[in-house]
Amino acid sequence: MLADRPMNGYQMIQEIAERSGGAWKPSPGSIYPTLQQLEDEGLIQADEASGRRTFRLTSEGETYVQEHEAEVNAPWESMSANAEDDDAAGLRPLVGQTAQALWQIMATGSADQQARAREVLADTRRKLYGILADGDDQEGGPR
Repeated sequence: MLADRPMNGYQMIQEIAERSGGAWKPSPGSIYPTLQQLEDEGLIQADEASGRRTFRLTSEGETYVQEHEAEVNAPWESMSANAEDDDAAGLRPLVGQTAQALWQIMATGSADQQARAREVLADTRRKLYGILADGDDQEGGPR
């Protein structure tokens, strides 16, 4: 996103929500640690004006984006392809909300909370595969 224009954290949160079709709206607790890591790696730089930190790519960051264009664009291409699909079941917002909760636990949760989240995710994965294994009982549905 910063290859397009400099942004502050709030603008990035809004941009991610927009690009993901509302499926993912990251929290400040997941955005700012990521920005700090990118800044530590020398890929972005923060400029402070009017009490707001605006982030922009450094020359190293611009080089990285150019050299890894496919990797950098892959999440957005995937989300835009998924956005074209019909989400009649309303799963996309729920997936985004679940991802938000998980990122929050990863960023600020205690070791115990993170262990409990792993258990929930493993159980959820098993249950989802169980749904697929049961097949579709609706006439004409996938088997």
